[in-house]
Amino acid sequence: MTPLRLKRLSNIALVNLAAERAHKTFGFFSIYTIRRKLRIEPSMSSDIIHHLSPLILKAFSFPNCVAESVGMSRDSNVHPLTIWCNNDFSPEQRFEQELLSSGAANHRLLLYSPSEDGSQGEAREALRTADIAFGFPDAQAVCESPKLRWVQLNAAGYTSFDLRTIRNVLAGRGTIVTNSSDVYAEPCAQHLLAMIASLARGLPIALDAQRGDRSWRMALRPTLPLLNGQTVLLLGFGAIARRLVELLRPLEMNVIAVRRNAKGDESIRVATVSELDQLLPTVDHLVNTLPANDQSEGFVNAARLAKLKAGAIVYNIGRGTTLDQDALIRELRAGRLSAAYLDVTNPEPLPPDHPLWEAPNCFITPHLAGGHRTEKERQVRHFLDNLRGFEQGAALRNRVI
Repeated sequence: MTPLRLKRLSNIALVNLAAERAHKTFGFFSIYTIRRKLRIEPSMSSDIIHHLSPLILKAFSFPNCVAESVGMSRDSNVHPLTIWCNNDFSPEQRFEQELLSSGAANHRLLLYSPSEDGSQGEAREALRTADIAFGFPDAQAVCESPKLRWVQLNAAGYTSFDLRTIRNVLAGRGTIVTNSSDVYAEPCAQHLLAMIASLARGLPIALDAQRGDRSWRMALRPTLPLLNGQTVLLLGFGAIARRLVELLRPLEMNVIAVRRNAKGDESIRVATVSELDQLLPTVDHLVNTLPANDQSEGFVNAARLAKLKAGAIVYNIGRGTTLDQDALIRELRAGRLSAAYLDVTNPEPLPPDHPLWEAPNCFITPHLAGGHRTEKERQVRHFLDNLRGFEQGAALRNRVI
């Protein structure tokens, strides 16, 4: 449909008609006057925009537009910044859209769809004019946008930014990169806890019986272990692992973390990578939370899986590339490992004919661990909290570069 062009409006009836057409064309949005879709001229008088706003503010929900907040109080002490955003909002996430627009009222907001990552076209040109980016822009495009002072990723993973070349460019010019680890630590830790507890209590086997032959498998009773005193080895000690430690504490489990550089303030025993092979034969639960990067690829390899004690369970909630899946399948088929719980695989989605689906006691969730009903709201609130800190020159949470 041809965009509406509003240049000369002589009466309120025409304004309302234009807004009505906009509403039918674009659906719902929030506290914005949309210049790109309506082609509202910058020279349009403020009284016309004032009359437009009551209907237009209720009218829009679409990406790829330039939006400026209207009718909202601004903090005169805050220097207006340009925020480029390609965070994805579904039509149902109206509250989250309102939350972002009102929270960024002091600034200019450039909205794009998630597929427009700033690597080409208008989104690329806009990214080069922005001070802040929120969503998941292309890492190389960020490097080519020297005006950018801060990038907040709407995910915990940041593989494309975790490359030496990217890090050197961004760190060299002082561009801050933060991720959303705080948003995903709680749901991922709860997902891991559910995995650990469900296997200990035989829930997957009981569910198979209920959906299968409905046999009364009382023989399971004497085989079910208590988790108290069992050893959990965490690969990585980021936000997810730290929260899992808190959740496991009432179960009195022996929790150890392996990380490349111990900081000394950890609440549990921390071992170095060089100690890992000596620890593996003592482990009941190997919990992999490693991100994907050059150092972590294939980290849980065949040799390390073979060192695990008989009956151990492997969990992967980090990235599929960090685990040798073929070696895991061999260990499960041989019966040496009692089970595996995978929330991430390589590739994703996992093809229906992939052997992991049929590996014995291999339980797969389709990258669900970080999901929760308030995920988008918490993404936005995390960004806005950091935005307040950025405005005041304070340290930002979840900084990775």
